[in-house]
Amino acid sequence: MNARAQEIFRLIVDEYLASGEPVGSRTLSRIMGTQLSPASIRNVMADLEDLGLLYSPHTSAGRMPTEHGLRFFVDALMEVGQLHANEKATIDKLGNRSNPNLAGMFEEAGKIVSGLSACTAVVVTPKLDRAIRQIQFLPLGEGRTIAILVFIDGSVENRILNLPPDLPQASLIAAGNYINARIAGQTLGLARARILDEIRENRTQLDALSTRVVEEGLAIPDETTGNFFVRGTAKLLEDVKAVENLEAIQQLIDTLDRQETMAKLLEAAQEGEGVRIFIGSENRLFGNAGLSMVVAPARNARQQMVGAVGVIGPTRMSYGRVVPIVDYTSQVIARLVG
Repeated sequence: MNARAQEIFRLIVDEYLASGEPVGSRTLSRIMGTQLSPASIRNVMADLEDLGLLYSPHTSAGRMPTEHGLRFFVDALMEVGQLHANEKATIDKLGNRSNPNLAGMFEEAGKIVSGLSACTAVVVTPKLDRAIRQIQFLPLGEGRTIAILVFIDGSVENRILNLPPDLPQASLIAAGNYINARIAGQTLGLARARILDEIRENRTQLDALSTRVVEEGLAIPDETTGNFFVRGTAKLLEDVKAVENLEAIQQLIDTLDRQETMAKLLEAAQEGEGVRIFIGSENRLFGNAGLSMVVAPARNARQQMVGAVGVIGPTRMSYGRVVPIVDYTSQVIARLVG
């Protein structure tokens, strides 16, 4: 493709992304001034159509980019914009809260990204092996004890244990003190291996009842399965023109809260180091819904993926504007979590 064809193709895509309508040769001639006549532009457009980059939705209508054409534009011609200072400041607010809860932070990130991009935002967290701050055991009666787990991220979870009904309060306190002296800053899995080794080697100086509480308490699984936040789903319907697209988008909205959807989005983000762009049917999640997704992973200091930030919108979304929003938000989340 020569420079003239590239310029005409870029102008067609820019106009299409702005209006969502087919772009004609006369429109391009006005934009380009006296450089080329409409007839010359039509010849170039025909060549671009032969390359599979453009198509005409109606006879004698203007041209629109195909999915293949949008992919070429994104990979070769797109200019990524810069975040405005106020947009950057809005995203930075994610870190302004003291002792932030992870789930709350990710939910707030979804609201911010949806607002800035004017698209649907998805924020996903994988299952995290979280560091624990302390554990406390309290009797509930009738042979049940509640274990209160406080994690480093500020979240609190309660788990019910089945223990002997006559278990003295002193055994619960001793077990909690023993675990807390050894667990600070570690994940439950790491602390479990270390403490059970001490029990097997009789290095605990705990009585039999307290030892049992410790063993039962450490047997608690970390049940975090990840979180999935979707914000601004109504925006998916704003640009719909075809009935078949409407039906496909409604089906997508119905599936957005399912675990398998969360897994697919995480998988899509994990395949790359930075921002990835999926156009139309490139992602099997969207089928023929006429949608695209921009997604970026959030990785901690150890390069472990702690989440993903994405935007779902029409294939004519402003990719150059959405990319920096998604990219910077994922960086802020990675910094806060890491």
